[in-house]
Amino acid sequence: MLYLHDVWVNWFEGEENGYNVCHFHEWRKDDSVELLDQVPLLKIEAGLFNYIENDLSELPQQLLDDIFQKAYLRRNHERIQLDYCCVVSDGTGILAIDTIGYNIPIRKSRLIPRQEQLVYEMIENQETLCYGFNCETSSKNFHILSPEPELMRGLTRKERQLKQLLFMALDQLNSSQNVAEVRYWYTEWCPEKYSEIQQLPFNDVWKMLFDETKHGWSTKHEKFCENIIKGQPFFEKLWEMEHGPKVN
Repeated sequence: MLYLHDVWVNWFEGEENGYNVCHFHEWRKDDSVELLDQVPLLKIEAGLFNYIENDLSELPQQLLDDIFQKAYLRRNHERIQLDYCCVVSDGTGILAIDTIGYNIPIRKSRLIPRQEQLVYEMIENQETLCYGFNCETSSKNFHILSPEPELMRGLTRKERQLKQLLFMALDQLNSSQNVAEVRYWYTEWCPEKYSEIQQLPFNDVWKMLFDETKHGWSTKHEKFCENIIKGQPFFEKLWEMEHGPKVN
């Protein structure tokens, strides 16, 4: 088995979509970066890599058996054994995972560029390991709280987080079924359609608002997001984590 040593990881916990597992250039000073003293390296099929990167489903039992207690974390001069931790690659993507004792990839991390290059060199002439797995997620259903990758492509870490916050607010708006409220917010987004909006039922207005806000990210999106979350402490806290305190 191949092993990497002295691997810096920045764990993103409970992320089912790979676009939220930030690459090195998006790591922040206040992220919790850890050092893996030793970690197994597995070259796997592209289908399995996508399954691990973009889901929180059970890992193949054989993979878990192969990596059991072979990784070590270094913390305060201590060497801590991890039950199920490894680095996987299909020859293109690279991902570190840690199940924290379960059988799903609870924590995921990218590697720093120098170690990514080392991975490519180490696996270049290695046979691909074939693990049987449940590939039902090839038809994974994305939804407003788990947006499809296309809607996040090209955005920065901050923009992705704010866009997901906007989607959370729109999802809450949808669950309210308050026609006056949804008409108000669509008018805020698109004031020139005021007269048309007043004639439409709730579902039509909400769908038009979502369809028009879901693509890209702009200063208009950001201002709209700031306004729609006003007065909602949980959403405001998420805003502040990305944007600093709100100015009323």
